[in-house]
Amino acid sequence: MDALSEVLRIISLDSAIYFNAEMSEPWCFLSPQADTLAPVFVHGARHVIIFHFLDEGRAFVRLEDGERVWLKAGDIVSFPHGHSHWLGSGQDVTPVNVGETLPQVLQNGLELVRIGGGGARSRLICGFIACDPQLCQTFLGGLPPLLKVNIRDDGSGQWLENSLQFSVTEAARHQAGSGAVVTKLSEVAFAETIRRHLRQSPQEETGWLAAARDVEVGKALALLHQRHSHPWTVAELAREVGMSRTVLAERFRQFLGEPPIAYLTRWRLRLSARALETTSHSVAQIAAETGYESEAAFNRAFKRAHGVPPARYRKERGR
Repeated sequence: MDALSEVLRIISLDSAIYFNAEMSEPWCFLSPQADTLAPVFVHGARHVIIFHFLDEGRAFVRLEDGERVWLKAGDIVSFPHGHSHWLGSGQDVTPVNVGETLPQVLQNGLELVRIGGGGARSRLICGFIACDPQLCQTFLGGLPPLLKVNIRDDGSGQWLENSLQFSVTEAARHQAGSGAVVTKLSEVAFAETIRRHLRQSPQEETGWLAAARDVEVGKALALLHQRHSHPWTVAELAREVGMSRTVLAERFRQFLGEPPIAYLTRWRLRLSARALETTSHSVAQIAAETGYESEAAFNRAFKRAHGVPPARYRKERGR
């Protein structure tokens, strides 16, 4: 049992698209803010996680107003918050806007994309993963705008590289079930990227993933996510993880900026918002499933968080 596994189990990624790109120096492309790309890939997607895997060659990546970060073969660079960025190699080249070229790439069946001036070659796998923004924000919120990990540093990364290569092939085949296969592989690849980032992160880091890595706070998080409808108290949670109430509350604030029960309340309300959008369950049923003793208490808490009561929230989103 661990907190990251519990969150990923509940969140699940909605869909994913991959394509191969072959670049030759000088080359550069601009990937706009992910929310502008979401409608291109998935109808109704509200958040898209972007990543690139450099299979061969070299490249730089740069966020707006940021410094160049150099990439080598085997590097995965990910943008969990969907920041606009440049990716390229060489000098004095006008960037190709991905937002303008993606519709044509999709229309051509995700065939190999070639860009550049004919010089030294680089090969990339570009991936775009759609997810529910409210639920993903739970653990994405503590991540930096750019993550870089290398999957060729050890032998265990070979299966991940093979999965990425297979995902590209499967996405382009458009056979029955291809979309589901690619999405499941994306969940695995994304989880492994996060795990590798955690292993190389400094111990003094804060945020959700740092909390999940901590032995005691991570166990508390896992319990809250695994049994989110349980009527938890700080005292009971502290007993379960073997800490005093005071120390647990302090450690939670240190990592997450709020006490355990406030965190649990926010998670319950995020789960209930998704249920209102994606299921036909009654408001009373959703209230019970997310840990509220009465529909009235749920209505009050939901309105405080979202500005409208649950029934109106659902109606405004077309359910």
